[in-house]
Amino acid sequence: MGVPTLFDQIISGEVPSHRVAEGEQWYAFLDIFPRCEGHTLVVPKQSAQHIASLSNQSRNALFEGVAEVQRRLSHHFSTSDFTVCVHDGPLAGQEVPHVHVHVLPRQSGDGGLTLHSMWPHSPPMGGEVDHGPLAFLSESLREVAE
Repeated sequence: MGVPTLFDQIISGEVPSHRVAEGEQWYAFLDIFPRCEGHTLVVPKQSAQHIASLSNQSRNALFEGVAEVQRRLSHHFSTSDFTVCVHDGPLAGQEVPHVHVHVLPRQSGDGGLTLHSMWPHSPPMGGEVDHGPLAFLSESLREVAE
């Protein structure tokens, strides 16, 4: 293992955090710069920058942690709706080189936006669908797996 990430230091207790829940292979804590009240990060205890680099066991446990955090946030904030977001690598907006899942409880009128807000210069969703390029890409991706 290389230099410990900020999240490795949080998991070890070297850096303080506000724990929400913890499992054998994951740790969940409140984001210190929350986008909304209850914004929680769920991290695997296995240090890896990309989801694909996690072991199957660690990846599965991570999403069990996400579900547990949602259960707790749902109870506290009386909601069943969440934005769940992963920035998988630096080009995707990942700021700490350690897999982490953002879990944000959503409320009516909370000011949070949809996926389109991440790409404001892309064409609006809706209208006619051009299936040709989608079919081509779909076929190309299936061939990679074979």
